[in-house]
Amino acid sequence: MKVTLLGAGSWGTAMAAQAARHLEPGAVCLWSRSSQQLDDIQKTGENAGYLPGVVLPKGLVLEANLERAIERLSENDLLVIATPMSGLSETVTQVLRIAKHPLNIVWLCKGLEPSTTLLPHQVVEREDQLHSHGLHHAYGALSGPSFAQEVGNGMPCALTVASQSNSLCDIVQAAFHHGNMRIYASDDLVGVELGGAIKNVLAIAAGIGDGLDLGLNARAAVLTRGLAEMMRLVKAAGGRPETCMGLTGVGDLILTATGDLSRNRRVGLALAAGKSLPEILGSLGHVAEGVLCASAVGNLAERLGVEMPITAMMGEVLSGKLAPKEAVKKLMGRDPKVES
Repeated sequence: MKVTLLGAGSWGTAMAAQAARHLEPGAVCLWSRSSQQLDDIQKTGENAGYLPGVVLPKGLVLEANLERAIERLSENDLLVIATPMSGLSETVTQVLRIAKHPLNIVWLCKGLEPSTTLLPHQVVEREDQLHSHGLHHAYGALSGPSFAQEVGNGMPCALTVASQSNSLCDIVQAAFHHGNMRIYASDDLVGVELGGAIKNVLAIAAGIGDGLDLGLNARAAVLTRGLAEMMRLVKAAGGRPETCMGLTGVGDLILTATGDLSRNRRVGLALAAGKSLPEILGSLGHVAEGVLCASAVGNLAERLGVEMPITAMMGEVLSGKLAPKEAVKKLMGRDPKVES
């Protein structure tokens, strides 16, 4: 089989390395819009800008031409969109305009479209209706607790592919379920995608708590009550709450809220230290999806009538309406309630 990954950031590069280590040489293609980036990777054998220190397999194909990257795939191969959420709509549109036969497509991004509060699969379905030209593509999300640096280094990891297509799940497992990576299958796209979106917002909250030295008790409270918020919204949006107890919910939440490699947690730590959001994002160098996602999750919760106080406070902090310490005071000042 062949695999093409669109987007040579840290996550796209790490997953390209994972597939290329176990598939035949030349089977895996990594596309980037930057020819200079690909030239540098070709010369050094690593993606120094996004995944420094990770030596990439020699059989990995590098491609700057989008049409060639897509047209190399047959109906039994896999296309992976590894752009941030902000680039999903544009990338899918380009793919669908180029495609000459049905494709198997999965995306790695986590979040909601800010202007519409649409989940990734809803964004893809919208573009599919406009640009698919009658082709019936198979779609899915690949998500779970994973830092790109660790995946790039071949360390153990477990992910979930969510799709209504059993054959797509099989193809994703054939591409990535090798060595130290396990891929589980699910048909709950809503649950998997919302879990991946909400955990980023909660990780910022946990980072703020850690940065303010509120203690481990506070962190446990944020994660537990945040998980309850996640389950409520997943259920209201049509997903299964039990999905939140798996890899793409509580698993990803624990990793992102406590791991030192977490960009979203680092945003929270920096906010607690009094830094401005533009300053934080400028120094981060990578996308922190929770920043863009917080208001969208809050808007979706309001539309569905779901109470999400931690998420709401993060929306106010990130929009500059509330200082981190004031947000903590407001949360702790809420009226007592039953737990479940």
